[in-house]
Amino acid sequence: MKLRVDPERCQGHTLCSMIAPALFTLDDEDGHSTAIDGEVPADLESKAAEAIRSCPEQAISVIP
Repeated sequence: MKLRVDPERCQGHTLCSMIAPALFTLDDEDGHSTAIDGEVPADLESKAAEAIRSCPEQAISVIP
């Protein structure tokens, strides 16, 4: 599983990074999120799913 954050939808709430800090990086200026490059480790898939559900802007998606 890979993650993608839509930069047009992300508003910098930072919930994803609070839930799964190993999977997201935040922009220092505005808090907008970027997903890690590469596969989500199997032991973090539940945290990834929680971050997806928690995004108020629905900006996080799974890349097949």
